[in-house]
Amino acid sequence: MEISVVARPFDPQAEAALFAAGRCDIGAVVSFTGVCRDRNDGQSVGELFIDHYPGFTEQEITRIVGDIAARCHCPDIKVIHRVGAVVPGEAIVLVMALSEHRENAFEAVRLTMDYLKTDAPLWKRETGSDGVRWVEPRAEDLARRAGADLKTA
Repeated sequence: MEISVVARPFDPQAEAALFAAGRCDIGAVVSFTGVCRDRNDGQSVGELFIDHYPGFTEQEITRIVGDIAARCHCPDIKVIHRVGAVVPGEAIVLVMALSEHRENAFEAVRLTMDYLKTDAPLWKRETGSDGVRWVEPRAEDLARRAGADLKTA
């Protein structure tokens, strides 16, 4: 398992190729890349700024992803999450899971993203032509996360 919180752009395709390279013990590689958009809820986005608590953020993501990996029978999960200034078109997050079967890998990626969207110790602020606003989880994100029954405490 690898958890990286980075303040620089990354190449999701290159990271995915490295993650699964030489693995013959798996039948599925599933990935999700979240990208910064130029609009959110009808308002322009010129920059997304993501803040975190260094050390603690990585520790908490590692703890939850470890639980997800065990629960979904995934021998490996990788998360890369940006912090700092992110501009539209840049990747914000990459979640990848390896498993013998696709269902397990899809579920691991979905659960990880649900956690990252709602409970990970990351704080997001958008700046656009309409001013500055904090980004909160959407109701549907919270509802999906509530059904996931992850151990966050």
